[in-house]
Amino acid sequence: MLSFSEDQVRRLARVDDVIRAIGVAFTRDFSSTLRMPARTSLQLDNALLLIMPAYDSALGAAGVKLVSVSKKSGVQAVYELLDPTTGIPVARMEANYLTDLRTAATSAFATDLLARQDVHTLGIFGSGRQAETHFAALPAVRRFERFLVCGSGRTDLRGFCETMKVRHGIRVEPATAEDCARSSDVLCTCTSAGEPLFLGDWLRPGTHLNLVGAFQPHTREVDDMAVKRSRVFVDTYEGAMAEAGDLLIPIQNGTVDRSHVIADLHELASGKRSGRNHPDDITLFKSLGCALEDLVTAKLVYDRNQS
Repeated sequence: MLSFSEDQVRRLARVDDVIRAIGVAFTRDFSSTLRMPARTSLQLDNALLLIMPAYDSALGAAGVKLVSVSKKSGVQAVYELLDPTTGIPVARMEANYLTDLRTAATSAFATDLLARQDVHTLGIFGSGRQAETHFAALPAVRRFERFLVCGSGRTDLRGFCETMKVRHGIRVEPATAEDCARSSDVLCTCTSAGEPLFLGDWLRPGTHLNLVGAFQPHTREVDDMAVKRSRVFVDTYEGAMAEAGDLLIPIQNGTVDRSHVIADLHELASGKRSGRNHPDDITLFKSLGCALEDLVTAKLVYDRNQS
């Protein structure tokens, strides 16, 4: 069995390739080839364990990701890639970067499908690992000229901004929550917040949002108004309707109903459902993360190492 460190995964998984691979996976009809049980959550003493298996016969791969989430250690993940014929592990990967990158790559793919072509400013709430990979991935699908970050509780963002300049060659400006929400053409929420980060009324017409931080029914990063004003899309219906507090809370409040969710990522990518209908539409992609994204990325890392 092969073993891949974080550094090896980072070297083998190039941003453009992961965006492309995830795009191919969601565009094709996987209804007869993909087996992907709902994500299992297990509460431990001081951490939450998430178990995410998947098998795709068209891809010729199977695997399972184990993720632990805690206040002390943050998000920590490991991936086991399996031989689909025998079920025997063929590779074990440290999967923190794999998780960060596949999430940002999925956001980038959704942005390419939903955001206007003439976007100018990318704003990101959060200054952790997910924020960094989103700053790395989204410029692959749109030509941004300005980059804003709101630190979600952090006031000194000089170190983060300098890291973005060194690693990705972009000049990131610290911004208040209001300025970030009002000024961004594409807005990503990459935080551990449980309550809305900004007022939905602050969003200007034509904005596209990627919501990636909240993953439990009682937590959210945007308010009812942001959801009400938006055309809403999800990665999978099963995950969103079970865990996405960003959507479940407005539904429970009666602000919107289930029909407000227009399409999942496959329906959008394959053209079965329409995305942006007008330049002034506000579009919202709620990402819970699904095991198909992990499997595609892990298989890409494994195959590149073999070539």
